[in-house]
Amino acid sequence: MNGLDTPKLTRKKEQNRTNTACFVHQLLENERKAKRAAKNGRLNDIAEYRKGDKEGEDGALDSDKHSRLLTKKQLSDMTWGVRELSKKLGSLRLKLKVKAVFILTKAHDEDLIGYTREITGWLLSKERATPYIVYVQDVLEHNHKFDAAGLLKEDPSYEGRLKYWSNELCERHPQTFDFAISLGGDGTVLYASWLFQRIVPPVLSFALGSLGFLTKFDFEEYQETLTTAFLEGVTVSLRLRFEGTIMRSSKRTEETKRDLVEELIGEECDNNHTHKPEKSHNILNEVVVDRGPNATMSSIEIFGDDEHFTTVQADGVCVATPTGSTAYNLAAGGSLCHPENPVILVSAICAHTLSFRPIILPDTVVLRIGVPYDARTSSWASFDGRERVELCPGDYVTISASRYPFANVMPQGRRSEDWVKSISRTLQWNSRQRQKSFKEWQDQ
Repeated sequence: MNGLDTPKLTRKKEQNRTNTACFVHQLLENERKAKRAAKNGRLNDIAEYRKGDKEGEDGALDSDKHSRLLTKKQLSDMTWGVRELSKKLGSLRLKLKVKAVFILTKAHDEDLIGYTREITGWLLSKERATPYIVYVQDVLEHNHKFDAAGLLKEDPSYEGRLKYWSNELCERHPQTFDFAISLGGDGTVLYASWLFQRIVPPVLSFALGSLGFLTKFDFEEYQETLTTAFLEGVTVSLRLRFEGTIMRSSKRTEETKRDLVEELIGEECDNNHTHKPEKSHNILNEVVVDRGPNATMSSIEIFGDDEHFTTVQADGVCVATPTGSTAYNLAAGGSLCHPENPVILVSAICAHTLSFRPIILPDTVVLRIGVPYDARTSSWASFDGRERVELCPGDYVTISASRYPFANVMPQGRRSEDWVKSISRTLQWNSRQRQKSFKEWQDQ
């Protein structure tokens, strides 16, 4: 592809450096080193952005164990470490060394394409102190509204600094980008999370969509916002993501009646040959298992760690992150949840019972949502509304806290109040005419 250069895999010369998977884990490693060096627990070198932890020579990322395979203690330590880091990042400005900027927008929206061209020209301008390399989606290369050729004619120095990203580049070389800019609504931010399944550059989102739970910045002030972000640093909120893995039932040669409960927590739970993993996804909003195109409701088994929670007869089950509590979870009757809560929200979709109520679980629980072998029909799983796959009887989905949180850039010092204002503004939360006070009768 034109303008698509394979990034050079450079490494910082640090003594005793431990390779990590993303900048969040580099900060966690720095935290551990700082605690060993000084018992006051300060976060040393917080402003040093991870740039050297690249892929190996074969292009493959370091093979970290999936979170579903971690022991209970390992999973607890991992989630606790991310929470502690998130608290510290919330009170600091993280100054990044930004060179390559990733821009994501709705490539089919004419207005947003115009905004993308405007911000791209501003970043490429000679007036910027740093000669930024700007990546826009490859479909815009020949888009007449974006007019890449016209942009390059404005200044010959733009040549070589205007490049194009593809889904493959985001998947194979996510460390190419130092900073991400989103132009759109919450759906555009979700797409950014989907593109960066593991390493996630800090994402600054401008509100140009319908809702605004994740988009905190006004596009009309983009010059001031980006200048401040690049020169003075940013405040980052680490949003919990889930790792969802599709597990397929392995076929057996002998004709025996199979029971999903027995295979997952019963006598056959130690048999590694009953199921095999197919694919994993890191999601920001929710994993949904539903009846799909079937006319009848689904029969779904819910497991937590080594326990069988319940069997649900419903249109489906929604397992949401705190960030996703205002999405499908809300429509299914689930609880609203502040995004900094380390929890898993489970809600049934049109349950055929009067007693099922949404539940909130700690993020250290590993959930398994499966289709029993005796189910009348198959079910369907979707991940953040994408990658919709069929779950046949015996298949299940494993859901656990991901070791790769989503780095969302937030306005300085407005974290908690922003969320309350968002649900009040977009959902009219507790909107009601105020009750009138009594007017005391006075005896003349």
